[in-house]
Amino acid sequence: MVRGSVTFGLLLVYAIFTVSTTITKAEDPYFFYTWKVTYGTISPLGVPQKVILINDKFPGPNLNTTTNNNIVINVFNNLDEPFLFTWNGIQHRKNSWQDGVPGTTCPILPGKNFTYHFQTKDQIGSYFYYPSLGLQRAAGGFGGLRINSRALIPVPYDNPEDDYTVLIGDWYTKTHVALKNNLDTGRSIGRPEGVLINGKSGKTNGTGEPIFTMKAGKTYKYRICNVGLKMALNFRIQSHKIKLVELEGSHTLQNTYDSLDLHVGQCFGILVTANQKPTDYYMVASTRFLKTALTSTAILRYVGGKGAASPHLPKPPVGWAWSLNQFRTFRWNLTASAARPNPQGSYHYGKINITRSIKLVNTVGKGDGNKLRYALSGVSHVDTETPVKLAQYFGVADKVFKYDTIKDEPAAAETRKILVQPNVLNIEHRTFVEIVFENHERTAQSWHLDGYSFFAVAVEPGKWTPEKRKNYNLLDAVSRHTIQVFPKCWGAILLTFDNCGMWNIRSEIVEKRYLGQQLYINVGPPELSQRDEYSFPANGLRCGLVKDSPDPQPPRKTV
Repeated sequence: MVRGSVTFGLLLVYAIFTVSTTITKAEDPYFFYTWKVTYGTISPLGVPQKVILINDKFPGPNLNTTTNNNIVINVFNNLDEPFLFTWNGIQHRKNSWQDGVPGTTCPILPGKNFTYHFQTKDQIGSYFYYPSLGLQRAAGGFGGLRINSRALIPVPYDNPEDDYTVLIGDWYTKTHVALKNNLDTGRSIGRPEGVLINGKSGKTNGTGEPIFTMKAGKTYKYRICNVGLKMALNFRIQSHKIKLVELEGSHTLQNTYDSLDLHVGQCFGILVTANQKPTDYYMVASTRFLKTALTSTAILRYVGGKGAASPHLPKPPVGWAWSLNQFRTFRWNLTASAARPNPQGSYHYGKINITRSIKLVNTVGKGDGNKLRYALSGVSHVDTETPVKLAQYFGVADKVFKYDTIKDEPAAAETRKILVQPNVLNIEHRTFVEIVFENHERTAQSWHLDGYSFFAVAVEPGKWTPEKRKNYNLLDAVSRHTIQVFPKCWGAILLTFDNCGMWNIRSEIVEKRYLGQQLYINVGPPELSQRDEYSFPANGLRCGLVKDSPDPQPPRKTV
């Protein structure tokens, strides 16, 4: 990692940050960055279009860090619209203020800046960041985020020759503003025009510069993330096997695959050995579950090799049943050392009694104004001018939203209608909860939970009933932060809600998230303290009803 220059302003930020910084600064390093967010014009699919750049890069810079490091990023918004980053998969222990979603953070206004400060506490793995407002993700602004293990904690494989980040995703040639206007007027954004690999769409004519190079006989790590808007993607490499070693922050059993399905928002860490004839090969990403697949390629080149890659690409799998069966082969590596918070990292999660069961039924229909809306258990979430976390903290929640407007077990009639309003659930601190996602739609879903990893214990066809618990993997389900649920199927996760704050559950299908398929979970003990959750940061942005409000008095109890 390259340390950014430390300006006087950043030193000042360092000095005034909350107790969380003071506690860790003696032992955990700080790394400072300055990111300038601007527009630029590029042609990833051959059509010039306006995209979002970070320090003039598309995709943005890779953020390469290590377990427990403190990351301080001063973000300057040079766009003509508000902007926020969210850090997909970073848990922000006791610090949902840094999550960067509309329910926790006021937007950075045009011409202004905001300094994020978060710690990669007790985590390793492959992640990414992206813009969380509107459909800005459709214009770029995303980049890779990796957390390396500390030197004293071994990983369950030999050090690779190199470590590469590969961001794959569907892509639209319409601007993010045009796509948002489609949704605001009741229309869908339709199907994408193509697929990108690290911001480019390759062909199969053998020309072009390699995206990566490999030395014969060496093994390389690739961190693959689906940063797209809508489509699950299949990833594969000509003539090479893929060994899965890490999935969203957890070491996995090291199964070998010809290809991997990545649903939107998911990241895998794989090993690839350069054991083929020294020439060029195609890295391939193609859409799943479309009648006509969209495909993109990128060239891998053996050092000193000669010859163009074959135009004959390995074929993708067909049907979602293949993807479901692959999901069932993913297993947590219980013998590997890793950074693990407790009790989330418990090897014995299957022996913990469930204290609450919540079923979230996702549906699509018409809401206010007879416009297209997506819902969870009958409620289609709308973001509020005052973020729900700030409304709660500053004591004006009753003017912004109501808690618990959906039931843990919704009746069928309640899921058929759609109410458009903020959707916030209360969950008691340190309870062990089962959440069931029941997909009544005809398309595959991808669900993400901020602030946590969870045990993805089952995905099955049909509707969920309590008897389905006998199908759960209660031994070695992977601890992760996304789960796919196929059409007319259900998925179940288990976790301990031990991280206080306001946390977003959302569909990673950006169209569905924007049109209401998300909610916030408020996790807190009866009496909050600095032991359980950090206070509103000194540099925190204020907007809506709390724009000019002083900090609540008296201050929180500290320990």
